[in-house]
Amino acid sequence: MRWFILILAMFAASPSLAANSLVRDAGTIDVGGVTYRLGGIDAPAPDQVCIDDQADSWACGAEARDQLVGLIGDRDVRCEDLGADTAYNKRHVGICTVGDDATSLNQLLVRRGLAMNFAFAGQNRFGEDETDAKNNRRGLWKGCFAAPQEFRAGRKDGALLGAACRTDKDREIREVLFPLEPAMPSGCGIKGKYALRARVTGNIGIYHLQVCRSYPALTHPDRWFCTEDDARAAGFRKAYNCSPFSRQRS
Repeated sequence: MRWFILILAMFAASPSLAANSLVRDAGTIDVGGVTYRLGGIDAPAPDQVCIDDQADSWACGAEARDQLVGLIGDRDVRCEDLGADTAYNKRHVGICTVGDDATSLNQLLVRRGLAMNFAFAGQNRFGEDETDAKNNRRGLWKGCFAAPQEFRAGRKDGALLGAACRTDKDREIREVLFPLEPAMPSGCGIKGKYALRARVTGNIGIYHLQVCRSYPALTHPDRWFCTEDDARAAGFRKAYNCSPFSRQRS
């Protein structure tokens, strides 16, 4: 009985149990049973790779996600619901704040250089914050990176951004930003592959679960996803050779 009471006390004291949110990635958060895409920003996916100011490979997407987790801590999050996300109707767009903070998480991420300003509903909310982060080489801007939306679309020939980009090393930099064998982020074991045949269903690629027959043979995925929902939101459909009885957290 004493052990039972002690265990209850440990859980009651755990700060993580007080939070009402779950961070999916640097631009997506679950609050009160609703999944919000942070409006007005474009944040890197967990599997996005950047180059830092020392010209080294940097898991910028994972770090941006971890910094968002740190900004929230054990405090509750509240979101202004701006309506359904037109890109993926299972999500809403939100401007989210934490605790008693007046500054939104959206703005803080752009201010820290961990996300880009992204015009939404005709509004350019965080343009000044992005300019300040860029001029002071914060976060992504200190190194070299592809815009998150360009990375998600697999546009390997798009513009490169950041203070450490070098035109004489363009090919080498792009090989780092779009690696042939991208590292799997922790907890993100769903493989994604860009595929022309996926466009028949209005998608840009196909995702493969561990229960799919195609999973072991796919040794060079283009993307890694943490949940099926993340894969679908990125424009990928499930491989047709997956077991109809399998389930994956989404």
